[in-house]
Amino acid sequence: MKRIFLFLLTNFAVLIVLSASMNVLGVGRYLTANGLDISQLLIFSAIIGFAGSIISLLISKWMAKQSTGARVIDPRAPANAKEAWLVDTVHQLADRAGIGRPEVAIYDGAPNAFATGASRNNALVAVSTGLLSSMTEEEVAGVLGHEVAHVANGDMITLTLIQGVVNTFVIFFARIVGYFVDRVVLKNDRGVGLGYYATVIVCEIVFGVLASIIVAWFSRQREYRADAGSASLLGSREPMMRALARLGGVQAGELPKAFQASGISGNRAISAMFASHPPIEARIHALQAAQRI
Repeated sequence: MKRIFLFLLTNFAVLIVLSASMNVLGVGRYLTANGLDISQLLIFSAIIGFAGSIISLLISKWMAKQSTGARVIDPRAPANAKEAWLVDTVHQLADRAGIGRPEVAIYDGAPNAFATGASRNNALVAVSTGLLSSMTEEEVAGVLGHEVAHVANGDMITLTLIQGVVNTFVIFFARIVGYFVDRVVLKNDRGVGLGYYATVIVCEIVFGVLASIIVAWFSRQREYRADAGSASLLGSREPMMRALARLGGVQAGELPKAFQASGISGNRAISAMFASHPPIEARIHALQAAQRI
């Protein structure tokens, strides 16, 4: 979740800065005397939308290190046996996956881990001290396999492209609505009024929140794939299943054989739409189902 949160937060911040800067500098020439130039607006939206997601991707490793205080382990001189094992395990998994060896880092915090980076050969895998202290080596290896699978699957690139498309439409429709409010509702016919800018800002926030549902859905599908990737890299589903059970406080062997992730009601259904990860029980069930095939 930390990987997704950091990416979305950075993307949103970059998007707002770029959008505001382009408007102040008058770069966007989609507003004409005859109204909106839809083609120019779409081009403008795509440039800003994809620039925001690409910049977020390029600085993702730096942003992750700064925001979490992660300390990268020197593979030539690990501080202790635990760090040496951690680096060796990640590098072995990366070799099996056919990707460049990622940087390996540790940060203080509750049990968690994440992988980020601009490419499959320039990535960072970070684990928390809470995860290392609360899990067995087998379980930690399952989590590391999951994170390496994210890198091998190119999930950050995929997320960047999806976010770029989503950003494009957020910017595009926010300005369509802003123009409508300014010209039709507020009856402003003397250039661009305050109503336009105020509406655009509000719509970018609202549409951005709604768009995050789409990004979250794609993220949940990638989590299932990364779980399966961990099982493939380790040659067993047990490490990942045990790690998930540990994180969720459930017994993997005691889960119902027919678990339906869509069976969510009430407020949980709303929160589930914004969740970047599926329920842990659903992930364990998916691994169990694959095991039976």
